[in-house]
Amino acid sequence: MVLWSKEQDKLSTDMSTGTERIEMKKEGAPPAYHHSNGSVHPVILPSDPEERQPSAGEYELTEVTSFPDRPEQESDRSEMVVIDCRANAKGQREEDALLENASQSNESDDTSTDQSPVPPVPLKETSFSIGLQVVFPFLLAGFGTVAAGMVLDIVQHWKVFSEVNEVFILVPALLGLKGNLEMTLASRLSTAANIGQMDTAKEMWKMIMGNLALIQVQATVVGFLASIAAVIFGWIPEGQFKMGHAVLLCASSVATAFIASLLLGLIMIGVIVASRKVGINPDNVATPIAASLGDLITLALLAGISTGLYQELDYHDYVNPLVCVFFIALTPVWILIARRIPSTREVLYSGWEPVIIAMAISSVGGLILDKTVTNPNFAGMAVFTPVINGVAGNLVAVQASRISTYLHMNGLPITEPNPSPQKCPTPCSTFFGSGVNSRSARVLFLLVAPGHLVFLYTINSMRGGHTTLTYIFIAFYLAAALLQVMILLYLADWMVQWMWKRGMDPDNFSIPYLTALGDLLGTGFLALSFHILWLIGDRDTDVGD
Repeated sequence: MVLWSKEQDKLSTDMSTGTERIEMKKEGAPPAYHHSNGSVHPVILPSDPEERQPSAGEYELTEVTSFPDRPEQESDRSEMVVIDCRANAKGQREEDALLENASQSNESDDTSTDQSPVPPVPLKETSFSIGLQVVFPFLLAGFGTVAAGMVLDIVQHWKVFSEVNEVFILVPALLGLKGNLEMTLASRLSTAANIGQMDTAKEMWKMIMGNLALIQVQATVVGFLASIAAVIFGWIPEGQFKMGHAVLLCASSVATAFIASLLLGLIMIGVIVASRKVGINPDNVATPIAASLGDLITLALLAGISTGLYQELDYHDYVNPLVCVFFIALTPVWILIARRIPSTREVLYSGWEPVIIAMAISSVGGLILDKTVTNPNFAGMAVFTPVINGVAGNLVAVQASRISTYLHMNGLPITEPNPSPQKCPTPCSTFFGSGVNSRSARVLFLLVAPGHLVFLYTINSMRGGHTTLTYIFIAFYLAAALLQVMILLYLADWMVQWMWKRGMDPDNFSIPYLTALGDLLGTGFLALSFHILWLIGDRDTDVGD
């Protein structure tokens, strides 16, 4: 029961309009009375200890609609001050720094009498609108992977690839940087743009500088670790180790990762800013465009840099160590810049686990590629590897970015006072649900088969690769691609929500894992298809060379 002094009755009429009074009782604390209009009033507490002390574990909200009179003799009771309940929102812990900044910005701008800021209205998208926005960037990205496949089909016969086979192990790991870094950057900036963190020029430039510095740090470290993984995976089966080749791999990997990440990061920023200006959801276009040029640029840089450094081994052997030292020495500069921005500072400290693990997973896929394409019977696999991996990575990155943005925009809590038990999503709920994320999953999955047919026809028309496109080959290829994307879309639905519930930002953690798994699954399924085709007698149609 709430008791007020007579003096407070005079104020009750002034507070009655647009005001809601809430009584909150918690264990070990006296009742608090919050007013959504920001007013502060003394509250007379009862003298009876039993009435004042709530029971253990009690938590209730009671709306006070009337105020009984109090005798004058009780006016000497102790008083307490309560403040506006909206201040509680200020203390709410947000795991993601971007969302924290957005929440604080919304609260400071809110002048209404609502008790909590209203979250942004989620985008209303139909299956047609999703498909219309995704299909053109998807085709553009696919043609970029086709070009990358054509390049890999040509450079696999170059001297550096034939003499230093470990370069093949670097290919999926460095191509995977678009998933580890560029697509993560695109997803992070798309979420920031959608929740209003890039609306002003000052905020936009802070985000741009911090994120560019961050991906340069990550690219340098991941490129260095990828070269170590390539040396280890190359040494284990053969038992041979050449220091010159190890330094060559290190210099080639670090230089390629650094330059490719810088170029693609600038492209991503331009795409996201332009998308917001023309009213297109950046989640639908940013990640596919990142991949459209990512594979081609990265593979061309790797082939060119490794060839040039390989030629210097015999004449200027100091060049390779010098290249390594130069790019590694720039790392402290990028760290200092990235630490100045709150959102990138958080990723700088906590965002290494997914990037490094994803690199290791992609390196396993690179080992499969190395052992397959070096076999003359399966040399035709090289041209299709960037295509099947790139298409799957593009689609799953779009889905993961969309789900993450959906969670951020709706402000779904990390934890609730009485959370309802939620089951692990099933394939049926992922692909046949009624929500917007299920609609996008269906749209993305339906793009796989027609997209790959277009890409296969393009490769065949350009006379690329060493494989004749027969009906049985196309059937096995499409089966591998559909199974790969189906697994990845389901894993995206489960992984993003699992990370969100545990306070991990999916923009920073999910896409590296998903794209790396896509590389591993795609390379493994494609190699398995080539082996099966070889065993069932498809050799006369040039499955190999």
